[in-house]
Amino acid sequence: MYGWQEPPIETAPPSATSAGQEAIDLAARAGLILDPWQQHILRVGMGEKPDGSWSAFEVAVNVPRQNGKGGVIEARELWGLFIGGEELILHSAHEFKTAKNAFRRIERLIRGCPDLHKRVKQYRQTVGEEWIELHDGRMLRFIARSKGSGRGFSGDCNMLDEDMILGDEAMDALLPTMAAVEDPQIWYLGSAGIGAPSVQLARLRKRALAAIEAGVPDPSLAYFEWSADLHVKECPRDCTAHDDASSDEAVAKANPALGYRLTLPKVANERATLSKEGYARERLGQGEYPSEDGDSWAVISKDAWEALADGDSAMDDPVALAVDVTPERSHASICAAGRSGEFVHVEVVDNRPGTDWVPGRLRELAERHGPRCVVIDPGSPAGALITEVVERLKVDPDAEVGEDEEPRLVVPVVQTKTREVVQAVGQFYDAVVSGRIRHLDQAPLATALAGARKRDLGEAWAWARRGVGVDITPLVGVTHARWGLFVEIEEPEEEVDPWAEYG
Repeated sequence: MYGWQEPPIETAPPSATSAGQEAIDLAARAGLILDPWQQHILRVGMGEKPDGSWSAFEVAVNVPRQNGKGGVIEARELWGLFIGGEELILHSAHEFKTAKNAFRRIERLIRGCPDLHKRVKQYRQTVGEEWIELHDGRMLRFIARSKGSGRGFSGDCNMLDEDMILGDEAMDALLPTMAAVEDPQIWYLGSAGIGAPSVQLARLRKRALAAIEAGVPDPSLAYFEWSADLHVKECPRDCTAHDDASSDEAVAKANPALGYRLTLPKVANERATLSKEGYARERLGQGEYPSEDGDSWAVISKDAWEALADGDSAMDDPVALAVDVTPERSHASICAAGRSGEFVHVEVVDNRPGTDWVPGRLRELAERHGPRCVVIDPGSPAGALITEVVERLKVDPDAEVGEDEEPRLVVPVVQTKTREVVQAVGQFYDAVVSGRIRHLDQAPLATALAGARKRDLGEAWAWARRGVGVDITPLVGVTHARWGLFVEIEEPEEEVDPWAEYG
């Protein structure tokens, strides 16, 4: 089986010609034989306008690790140094050791090709001072990114490796170096986003997806992404719109080097060893991408939510509680919903780091308020708490209680089904739009709503957990608590003594 040689996600401006084939041929002379997918990136990314200038000012390659993006980097740098006439090429990486390894790789290629090696004046390799200089003054320089790195250099081409760790400070230092260059180009290469550090990659990806959705290429960006589009828990069993994370097809879709330098047995070992989330990110390209301030309040508008704030609102008994936990289990929320006249009042009762505190806090709230139920989605990260929560809440109401014992009570723990999670989101959204919600304008809930995103599920949608960059447990919690306020609760079956026949 071979991986996809053209990416599932691609956009690029039109071009009249391309310098990509020159880069491919030169790499081959140096002993670097490129895979078809690597050649595709170079042909498209090095496309030219009719006047010979670059069609794409920016070129981004988002591909899982160990696929061979380094070959693309090396071919582009060899072309710029020996054919393209670029006076200065800046190669930067997040870590110094990565930049140093890149220097050694391309040095070996050049030294192994006499026609190229004889044009080199020096290979400079000291701590923080790695570069390759030709006799005509052209230079390929390797640096580790920092707030000040790159300042003072006017690069014809910037190669930004490890672009999943690339923020505003590094971009502020590097991008202005190209302002004085007549026809510059910048390349971003890395793997799937890892959350907050992936600021620039998130911007590029957003532009690419917007261009694809609009059917109009971004005028200055060529973007290539290999990633699987994995099933979510709300998908029906016969869903064909998404990829199965355990399938070979998902591996092939996200890894163009499959069949060249990756094999299915090696990938199977990764699947067995890595966490579910780690495997999805590192091998299947499922990244997390932070949103910018301008992306805030994308689902429910800030004005609509703030219009429903009421500092005097309060809940009538009985209330419904709900629990939610972040995917990485770093935070959890307990939320409540109750009637407030003709409205439904929603509230974040508790939002804290960790999860160990949740069962005890639920017991305390149950004793104080006697809620009608506690709602937990068993398919979510909070599902791991269900057993302990039930043990803390489900006790015999008829047992005799001594003076020093805690009160005995029964609070049903309602476990949502997939369709009920979708229903809960739709009902909450409709209630907000129609003005039937009241809240206290709590910061955790407002922050969650500001960063909330939709996860499309065919004709329906749910709250997206991946890539939103904020803790949305307060939002998921109030959504489920509101649903729990109206759900019909099944009475537990009465236990009876087993029948026995006596002889």
